[in-house]
Amino acid sequence: MQYRRFAPEFKRSLIEQLLSETASPTGLCRLHNISSGQLYTWKRQYAEGKLDGTPSREAELASRVRELERLLGKVTLENEFLKKAVQSSLKKTERRESSLPRIAPLSKAFKGGAN
Repeated sequence: MQYRRFAPEFKRSLIEQLLSETASPTGLCRLHNISSGQLYTWKRQYAEGKLDGTPSREAELASRVRELERLLGKVTLENEFLKKAVQSSLKKTERRESSLPRIAPLSKAFKGGAN
């Protein structure tokens, strides 16, 4: 199944018609055989500046903030994982050390055999 591809200029012109109220959303959808969901997706993209050749400064900064927040979340999860791993290994080390019996070294007098 092949998907239709629309040029950014076409999308922009449809949204400008929609915003200028020269055509209704239903009329545009019927005329160009597109779904209303697609039309409103293009409208959101238009508002974010994604249908222009160059994205607006605000859209660029918002995209950068989203990317940095994603990276921050990833690093936070990694840090939490590493903290738990270190705590777990420390607990295992403490358990190993504390579970061993403490035995004083035997002197020659306590070794078996006749004196």
